[in-house]
Amino acid sequence: MGIEDYGGGQGTQSDVLVVTTNDAPGYRVDRVIGEVFGLTVRSRHLGSQIGAGLKSMIGGELKGLTKTLVETRNQAMERLVEQARARGANGVLMMRFDVTDAADVGTEVCAYGTAVVLSKE
Repeated sequence: MGIEDYGGGQGTQSDVLVVTTNDAPGYRVDRVIGEVFGLTVRSRHLGSQIGAGLKSMIGGELKGLTKTLVETRNQAMERLVEQARARGANGVLMMRFDVTDAADVGTEVCAYGTAVVLSKE
């Protein structure tokens, strides 16, 4: 697996700055729009579950599941950015991920934060 298979995050060309901090150094918050989130629920296919079960007996990274979780987190983040942009924001502060089981049929991943309008100081 290459770095793009197990990493994620925002690209350098995005028009919406997403940070995990309370503020963005070099920017001032002109307006707080409010909470935004991006949500996705993914199920694992049977082959993935069997492979993960076998791998867990001998130990080691479950690369297929790792790749699926990265894709899922990136999709949730993309949806977060889309919602922020649609509400007129150009920034999201305090971005976080929340991951939970969804009724034993999949994994729910939610990216959430506070949408704001930023300007350079």
